[in-house]
Amino acid sequence: MTQQRQRVHYGTTVIEYDITYARRKTMAISVQPDLSVIVTAPADTDRDMIAARVRRRAPWIVRQQRELSQYPPATPPRVYVSGETHRYLGRQYRLKVIADRHEAVKLLRGFLYTWTPDKYDAARVQHLVDGWYHRQAERVFHERLQALVPRLQHIDITTPRLIIKRLQTRWGSCTSDGLITLNLKLMQVPKHYIDYVIVHELCHLVEHNHSKRFYQLLDRTMPDWRTRRQHLNMQEVV
Repeated sequence: MTQQRQRVHYGTTVIEYDITYARRKTMAISVQPDLSVIVTAPADTDRDMIAARVRRRAPWIVRQQRELSQYPPATPPRVYVSGETHRYLGRQYRLKVIADRHEAVKLLRGFLYTWTPDKYDAARVQHLVDGWYHRQAERVFHERLQALVPRLQHIDITTPRLIIKRLQTRWGSCTSDGLITLNLKLMQVPKHYIDYVIVHELCHLVEHNHSKRFYQLLDRTMPDWRTRRQHLNMQEVV
């Protein structure tokens, strides 16, 4: 059994796929949770025949990738003890919990320091760390929103209201009355992936569903959004 990376074009979209040759009579195409595409084909199948099949199935492949992209990957829960790895804007930091009568959280030289009277009180440590992430999110998300709104000045939108929550099933959402919600977990990924989510939701201020017009607007505003989305959904967040 071997694998070979190939690609085909579907309009402006490039679909990359891996070919797995196996002992079987028919060809199968699957879209994985990380948005990758795998074609399983009989051992003697010609590559041009495989490419033709992928092109025919391209609308289905793209729909599946769009569906899967709405859901962050599942990862194990935190336990909030010293030595645990936490991500902040794409970089890893070690949690260091220190017993102290004054409570504080600070990022310093590769560590996420947390001071609290009882360093073994995991619930309290979590509360302090979550509060710190939320404060950072308030600053970073609003900064990025202000920077990105001008990209859509050609459609004359105003800066929307923004709220931050820990969402379970998606990176962000937008209501018809202009309220954007962003997932607090986005603070764990690099800023250019945060930018993608914000632009995605800004486009929903104009096009309220995932219509062809919506994706045309997204293409115009952020041409490399597909790559950003794919990499975002491969990030490990908790």
